[in-house]
Amino acid sequence: MAEILQTNTEPVGRVDIDPVTLDIIENALRNARYEMDEVLFRTALSPGIREQHDEFPLIANPDGKMVVGQFGLSVPDFLANFDGTIGEGDILMTSDPYACGAAISHANDWLLVVPIFHEGRLVGWASMFGHMSDVGGKTPCSMPADARTIYEEGVIVPPFKLYEGGVLNEAALGIILNQVRMPEWNRADLNGLVAACTTAARRVTELCDRFGVEAYLSALDDLLDRNYQAMKVLLATLFEDGQTLEFADYICDDGCGYGPYELKISLTRHGEKIHLDFSHAAPQAVGPVNYFINENLVRMFFGIYVITVADPQILWNDGFYPLIDVTIPEDSFWKPRHPAALNARNHGIGRVFDLFGGLLGQTNPEILNAAGFSSSPHFMYSGHYTSGPREGEWFQLYSIGFGGVPGRPVGDGPDGHSLWPSFRNIPCEYLESYYPLRIERWETIADSGGAGLHRGGNGVDVAYCFEEPGTIAIHDDRWLTYPWGVNGGRPGERGRKWIDRADGTREVLPSKIHDVPVGPGDVLHFVTWGGGGWGDPLQRPAELVALEVRRGLVTAEGARDYGVVCTADGTLDEAATERLRAEMDEARAEVPVFDMGPPLAEILDRCEEETGLPAPRPPVDVRSAAALHGRR
Repeated sequence: MAEILQTNTEPVGRVDIDPVTLDIIENALRNARYEMDEVLFRTALSPGIREQHDEFPLIANPDGKMVVGQFGLSVPDFLANFDGTIGEGDILMTSDPYACGAAISHANDWLLVVPIFHEGRLVGWASMFGHMSDVGGKTPCSMPADARTIYEEGVIVPPFKLYEGGVLNEAALGIILNQVRMPEWNRADLNGLVAACTTAARRVTELCDRFGVEAYLSALDDLLDRNYQAMKVLLATLFEDGQTLEFADYICDDGCGYGPYELKISLTRHGEKIHLDFSHAAPQAVGPVNYFINENLVRMFFGIYVITVADPQILWNDGFYPLIDVTIPEDSFWKPRHPAALNARNHGIGRVFDLFGGLLGQTNPEILNAAGFSSSPHFMYSGHYTSGPREGEWFQLYSIGFGGVPGRPVGDGPDGHSLWPSFRNIPCEYLESYYPLRIERWETIADSGGAGLHRGGNGVDVAYCFEEPGTIAIHDDRWLTYPWGVNGGRPGERGRKWIDRADGTREVLPSKIHDVPVGPGDVLHFVTWGGGGWGDPLQRPAELVALEVRRGLVTAEGARDYGVVCTADGTLDEAATERLRAEMDEARAEVPVFDMGPPLAEILDRCEEETGLPAPRPPVDVRSAAALHGRR
C-alpha cells in the first residue's frame, strides 16, 4: 500500500459551496480534462494517439475517486498495489495489468499516476494512460494473435517512480525503451502523458489558490454526491426491486482456435443497490482475448452506459460506486489467472456495452439499443523500405478500424463510426504520406446495417494496397456471431477479411492473425461489421428507404427487407411496396425483442461454407490446453 508523504497534515474543514462556485469548479475541471487531451495530441508521435486519440485521462480527489475523466481507471487499485512512498514531484508509471489491480488491461497501455500537492497537502491525482503502438514482444505492435501468456506480448513495466522529486529516472526509461521497435514514438508519447498530467495538476492547484483548499475539496465532495444521488434515482426508475435480469453475448474466438466464448451476466436490484454478477461467464480463454477487468471499472462502465442512455446531462464520476456491487470469479474470461495473455482485450471491452444494453433494455424498451460495433479492431502493417530515399528504414503502422453503430430508439446508427465517441479516423492522406500504401477504397457497405425502423449503421470496406513488402496483423471479431437486432430489427452483417494478391489469387484471412506476408500490389480488404437494426423494418418510411438506395447505403435487393420495392436507382414503386409489406406482415411470427440471428449450432455447422474459415473448437480449461501445447 502506498504511503503518501505530506508536509501539511492539518485536517481540512468542510464548507458549503454555492451553486455558482460549484459550477465554476466543475467546468474548470472539465476544461482541464480536455486540456490534457490537447497537450498529448500535440506532443505524441504515434498515429494511434496523435491521430486516433487512443488515450484516457482523469482527475481525481485525494482518495483517488475520479471527478472528471473520459474512460475511467482505478487510481485506488493502483495505489493499493504500489509498495512505497509517494511525494511531491513523483510520477508513477506501470504497464503491468496484474500489478495494478487491472487499472489497465494490457501491456500496450502505459499508465501514469501523478499526485497533486498544494502547499504540502495532497489535494488530488491526475492520471492518464495511452496505447503505445509497440512495446516489444514477438510481433510488431506487440499484439500476437496466438499469444498464450503476457510474456509474449512485450515489455511489462512494474509500478515504479518514473520521476522522483521531479527527477527523471533515465536509466529505467532507457531499459524500457530498449525493448521496443519505435523508441522515439514511445518517448514522445510518454512525454506527452507526463505533460498532460502535470498540466492537470497545475490547473488543480490554480483552483485551490483561487477558491481555497477547503472550498475546492468540498466542491469535489458535492460533485461526487450529486452523481450518487442522481444514479440512485436512475436505478430505482430503471429496475424493479428484487428482479433479476440476465443477458449473454459472445466473443467469436480467441485467436488460438477456441470459441465462441459466452459472456453471460446478471443484474439484480436490492433496495438502492444493483448487483452485477459475472459468475456464469466463459472460462479464461487460451488466447489473448481475456479482458482482465476490476470491479471499479465494471461500475464505471455500467454508470457510463446508464447515464449516457438515460440522462446524458449528468457529468458522470466515481460518486455512484457504492450503489453497485460486482461479482467476478477468478479464472474467468473477466479475471484470468496470471500470466494469461491480454493483448486482444478490446473485444471484451466493447462487448460489455452490448451486455449492459441487453440487460437494461429488457424492461426499458425506450432505451434499448441493438448490438453495434462493440470493439476497436486493429490493423497493423510493418516492414523495411526497399528502395528510394528511405531505403532500409523501418516503418510500422498501428490503426483502429470503425464499423456500424447500432440502431437506437432515437434514430439510425451512424455508418462507419467508432465505439468510442472521442476516437478519430486516421486520414487517408496521412496514411498515404507516411506509409508505403494506398487507400483504394474507404466506403460503407450497403445492407451491412441491420434492417429496422431505425437502421443499424453500415460497416466499412477499407482496401489497403501495399507498395512495399512487409507483414500485416489483424485483430477483429464478429466474424462468426451476429450483431443482434432489437424490437423487430434485424441483425447486422458480420465482418470479414481477405487479400487480393497481385497474382490474381484471393486469400481469406481469419479475424485474428499476425505475420501475414504482403507484397507490392497486394490489396487487403478490411471489412467491418454493421450494427443491428431497431424496430420493425416494415414501419420505416418507404421514401427514406428509396433515398438510401439512391445514396448507396441500401441496395434495391436489401430494400425488400423493409418491404420496399424500388429500382436500382431508387425509384419507388408504391403499389408494389404496399402489397409486399402486407404479405410480409401476414406471414411473419411475433416480432422478437432480440433477433440474435441463426442458432449458434447452425452458425457453427455452416461456418466454413459461409465464411471460408473453419469453425472454432469449444473453449477448454486453460491448463488442459497448456498441457496439450507442451506448456507447463
